[in-house]
Amino acid sequence: MEHITSLKNPKVAAWKALKDRKGRRESGCFLVEGRKMVEEALASAFDVETVLVQEGMELPDGLTVPVYELPEYVLTAVCDTKTPQGIAAVVRMKEQSALGKHIVVLDGVQDPGNVGTLLRSAAAFGFDGVLLSDGCASVFAPKTLRASMGAAVRIPVIEAGKMPEAIALLREKGITCLAAALYQSQPLSAAASSYPDGVCVVIGSEGQGLTCLLYTSPSP
Repeated sequence: MEHITSLKNPKVAAWKALKDRKGRRESGCFLVEGRKMVEEALASAFDVETVLVQEGMELPDGLTVPVYELPEYVLTAVCDTKTPQGIAAVVRMKEQSALGKHIVVLDGVQDPGNVGTLLRSAAAFGFDGVLLSDGCASVFAPKTLRASMGAAVRIPVIEAGKMPEAIALLREKGITCLAAALYQSQPLSAAASSYPDGVCVVIGSEGQGLTCLLYTSPSP
């Protein structure tokens, strides 16, 4: 275990950069905070590169990755929360390519807390994965990760880019697309009881709802 006490240490600077999308993109890593999130990351398919622990804090059992012990002021500088829980971890991003047949699609959901909550809900309801459109908050943003309560590393998430193209690909695979909308809509009871070829549920943004092209084009 290495001990770091200086805020000017290059490793500390690199960890602090993970708060921002640019830093995460350049390093290919993100930071999880708190014992629950660290344990979720360690148990997931993601590779945990480093664990950061505050002086005097107990470490999770069976660690095989490098550990850095930091004074409280250094860990506070690294973490996004004002009062960190004494432990964090640097995790390498994982390329996701398959989501299964039961998918939640988020169309321009901008608030990180809302994205995290919807990830948590998707995992709780047994969905296989989540697609994020352009304009959605990053799945690896600190607030998204905290709101997801670990779901962000338990359920596959793909940042799909332009949503009409992504929806078209799902439909080509025979997946039925259901849109959550206030207008031009039907009651939930009108939906089929099962979708053997797969189903995706599309949820729009907080302010503008769904992209028009998504719900004015009927699903097969």
